[in-house]
Amino acid sequence: MLFRIRRRTISALSLQLLSKIICYRFSISSSKVRRLTKKTCISLLENCKSMKQLKQIHCQILVSSLHLSRDVIDDLIVFCTDPVSGDLNHATKVFETLENRSLFIHNLMIKAFVKKGNLKSGLLLFGRMREESFQPDNFTYPFVLKAIGSLHMELEGKKTHALIVKTGLEFDSYVRNSLIGMYADICRVEISQLLFDEMPERDIISWNILIAGYVKCGKFGDAISVYWRMDQEGVKPDEATLVSTLSACVSTGNLELGTRIHHFMNEEFRFGVPLGNALLDMYAKCGRVDMARRFFDRMPERNVISWTSMVSGYVNSGQLDEARQLFNRSPVKDVILWTAMINGYVQYNHFEEAMALFREMQLKRVKPDKYTVAALLTACSSLGALEQGKWIHGYIKDNMIKIDAVVGTALIDMYAKCGCIEKSLDIFRGVEGKDTAMWTSIICGLALNGQTSKALELFSEMKSIGAEPDDITFIGVLNACSHGGLVDEGRYYFDAMKRVHQIEPKLEHYGCLVDLLGRAGLLDDAEKLIGNIPNNNDKSILPLWGALLNACRMHGNVEMGERLAKQVIELEFVNSGLHTLVANIYAAADRWNDVTKIRRKMKDLGIKKTPGCSSIEVNGMIHEFLVADSASPQRSQIYSVLNSISRLMDLDEQIEINDRDIINTSYLLKR
Repeated sequence: MLFRIRRRTISALSLQLLSKIICYRFSISSSKVRRLTKKTCISLLENCKSMKQLKQIHCQILVSSLHLSRDVIDDLIVFCTDPVSGDLNHATKVFETLENRSLFIHNLMIKAFVKKGNLKSGLLLFGRMREESFQPDNFTYPFVLKAIGSLHMELEGKKTHALIVKTGLEFDSYVRNSLIGMYADICRVEISQLLFDEMPERDIISWNILIAGYVKCGKFGDAISVYWRMDQEGVKPDEATLVSTLSACVSTGNLELGTRIHHFMNEEFRFGVPLGNALLDMYAKCGRVDMARRFFDRMPERNVISWTSMVSGYVNSGQLDEARQLFNRSPVKDVILWTAMINGYVQYNHFEEAMALFREMQLKRVKPDKYTVAALLTACSSLGALEQGKWIHGYIKDNMIKIDAVVGTALIDMYAKCGCIEKSLDIFRGVEGKDTAMWTSIICGLALNGQTSKALELFSEMKSIGAEPDDITFIGVLNACSHGGLVDEGRYYFDAMKRVHQIEPKLEHYGCLVDLLGRAGLLDDAEKLIGNIPNNNDKSILPLWGALLNACRMHGNVEMGERLAKQVIELEFVNSGLHTLVANIYAAADRWNDVTKIRRKMKDLGIKKTPGCSSIEVNGMIHEFLVADSASPQRSQIYSVLNSISRLMDLDEQIEINDRDIINTSYLLKR
């Protein structure tokens, strides 16, 4: 709702008629309303507890002809604009009927609009106020600047700054701090720094706004520098200072400063839950989960954020069992805590546990948010659980969860990995405000499903609308070229990644290009490419050598395969995958004696192949199978069915051979 001032006054209606209308609306008989004195009315307003009471008092104000008293109206609007017990709509209606509005009333209304999030209404009222020749003061500008910063209106911010200078309020500490905060909100924190440096006197709020501004704009090192400067100037920090600085410590991994802040907290003052949570989060995210748990256990008071930080700390360190135990102990579980635990299971490929926890979440009647469903869709993608993915998609629609960039990307990825690429395209076309992640998801999905031309077409469209590809986008593009056998295009995109987009190639990009060259039979080019990778003797590039060895097997290049195998096995002597690849190269060349040697060598070294694993979704349930699995409770039935299938395949093969013999005999007889 944008605020509009309609120029009408109480004189437009008779006082008697207006009082009857209000008394009717508030279920009060106007004949029973007693007239009040100004003193009594102000006393009633000061002791008012609810909007219902206030509306009754308002009726009495009108009947008692006290609506022209500035003191009475000021107190009335003060109560109506209270963010907890007030009613901004009622305040607006009262404001519109006022004939003589004061600067104080304007300030109250602007403040109320901004605090309620009606930022544009606050700015419109500020504009009207100036048109009516009211001179803004040091209580007006802070809320106007807050609205401008929140709306990221840089031009309006600079105009208002000029107006402040013109009116001589530039060095008022309240206004100056608000200017620093406004420029920080629009990430012009360098201007904030200049304003800060020019201040003749700075209070703790000035320091806090600047540090928080640097953190908000992602300049964490600068935030820490300001903290050290504050320390050198002998300014004692408060809770707000330390919360922002600890956030900067998290992002820079500055455990040393975080620990110093902890010691300072213990020595200097008793801290509350927000600061305790910031310290807990710092320890957890800086990899000191043990310190985080020690501090967590000693916290005198915890809230759901404390529990979530500790659970997330365990998750990020891979301690899922500890995370789940703590999750189960939490007295209050909100959607963020549930999502943190579900995300943990998804992150470490415990997809069944993630789905089971979601079902438990539903039984507890906790409504998932977009991040919950995105995590669950990731689980379905990894499992290939199309039916469960469809059910979650239906759940999203039924519960009116907006399909934005986060949910849309997860849906696109799920359908693409489950083979329903057309469904992915439908969702992609239907989402507004596509971000880089969503473009990347559809390009990778098309590449995965062999739709090379469409993937490259969308990549061109992405660039044409100004969306900037990232390193993952180029993995999708290079994969598309690999699946389509487009060697020249693949080389072009690999080169453009660094030359045009300033993205340094990672091992994944080299891997895509090695795969492309290997599929095309350009084995020497692929070997040369791997040789040009920095630190190419590192174990991290083993997958690339593996891809090249596989290409040697495909193209029957035993000589190169043997040479590379000796070189690669030295990097990781007990890698079962590499030994198996070498054995497969020999097998493809019918060199069975060499295959036997490799198998014997693997046995002597105790190298075992990682058993193959597959899964299938039946009636919404995921069933997983391992090679030579004897742990399944249904193994007898499984092997019985497999034996039956095997016999049928043998029979089918014999029939095919016999049919072929008959055809060949007939052909020979005819000749």
